[in-house]
Amino acid sequence: MSAGALEGIRVLEFGSTGPGPFCGMMLADHGADVVRVERPNRAAPITPAGDASEELLHRNRTSIALDLKDPGDHARALDLMRIADVVLEGFRPGVMERLGLGPDVAVESNPLLVYVRITGWGQSGPAATRVGHDLDYLAVSGTLSLLGKKNEPPAIPLALVGDFGGGGMLAAFGVLAALMERTRSGRGQVVDASILDGSALLATAFHGYRGTGAWTTEREDNLVDGGAPFYNTYTTLDGRFVAVAALEPAFYAALLRVLGLAAADLAPQDDRESWPVLRRLFADVIARRTRDDWVAASQGTEACLSPVLTLEEARLDEQIVARGTIVEFAGTPQPSPAPRFSRTAGSLRTPPTTTIRPTSDVLDDWKSDC
Repeated sequence: MSAGALEGIRVLEFGSTGPGPFCGMMLADHGADVVRVERPNRAAPITPAGDASEELLHRNRTSIALDLKDPGDHARALDLMRIADVVLEGFRPGVMERLGLGPDVAVESNPLLVYVRITGWGQSGPAATRVGHDLDYLAVSGTLSLLGKKNEPPAIPLALVGDFGGGGMLAAFGVLAALMERTRSGRGQVVDASILDGSALLATAFHGYRGTGAWTTEREDNLVDGGAPFYNTYTTLDGRFVAVAALEPAFYAALLRVLGLAAADLAPQDDRESWPVLRRLFADVIARRTRDDWVAASQGTEACLSPVLTLEEARLDEQIVARGTIVEFAGTPQPSPAPRFSRTAGSLRTPPTTTIRPTSDVLDDWKSDC
C-alpha cells in the first residue's frame, strides 16, 4: 500500500481536549501532517490521563509551543495559517477572534484554508457562549434521554456519543467534505462542528421511529434499548456478562435452542406484552452457566450471543487479533487507524510525546512542501 490517504495535507491544531484531539488523531492516522499548538508551560487538563501528553489521542503529532498573546508567537501562528490546509480549534466562540486569529483573519491571508471550529453549543444561538461539557450537550440534544434503564436516570455513555462521535468524528467529516469541495471551487470555508448538532444527528433514526409511532419515550420499552429480551445483556454464573442480539426470527430461533427453550412454550417473539416476562426468563437461564460456557454453547450457531469483553480481553479476541484492530505500539495497546482503504494505509508513526519542536523548523518544513 502507498502512504496515507491524507498525505500532504497540513493541519494546524490548536490544543484542546476531547473532540479536537480525536479529530486530529483521525486525520494524522491517515497521513495528514498535524502540528499541535500548545500553550507554553500549560497546566495538565482535567482528564483521566492527567497529562494530555500521555493521551493516545495525541499520537502521530508534532507539537509546538506558542503564546498566542505574544506578538512574535502570534505572527508565527499566522505564518503557519497561511501555509496550512486546515486549522482545527476547539475554543468557545469568540476566543480566536479576540486573539486576532479568527477565520476572518486566517481566510483573508489563505483563501484555500479550511477552518474547523468545534464547540459544544455551536457558533450561533442563545447558548453559544454558555459553558458546558459532553454530557450537557448530549442531554439537551435529546439523545441522552434514550440511554439507560427504565425508571432510572439516563446512563452516561462515557464521551463516546458526544465528544468523540458527535464532535470529533463530525469535525473529521467536515474537514474531508470541505477539502473535497475545495477541489471544485478553489476556495476554503469555515466548518461549524457543534457537539449539540452531532449528538442530535446520531439519533436521526430514533427521531424517525418516534415519528412513525414505532418508538416510545420509555426506556427499556423498545426493540434495541433493552426492552426486547432478545436484544439485551445478561449476567452469567461467574458474574460476567453476555450480549444477545438475535433480532431476526431465524437468529431468535437459534438463540432459543442454545438456551434450551422451546418456542412452543413461549409467546411469539414480536409480542411486546410478553417481553418483560421473557426477559426475566432469559436472565434466569443465562445466570445458570458461566460466560465462557455460553460462548462455547453458541459457537457455530446463529444465536448472535457474544461475550462482553473487557478492554484487556478484547485484545486477545481472535477477530480483533486477525484484523489488527487493537495493536501494541510504543509499549501501549491501542486501536489501529480506521477505516481501511484498498490502496492507502493508515499508520501509527509516533506515540504521544512531551517533546516540543521549534516552530521555525515546522515552518521551514511546510514551506519546503509548498
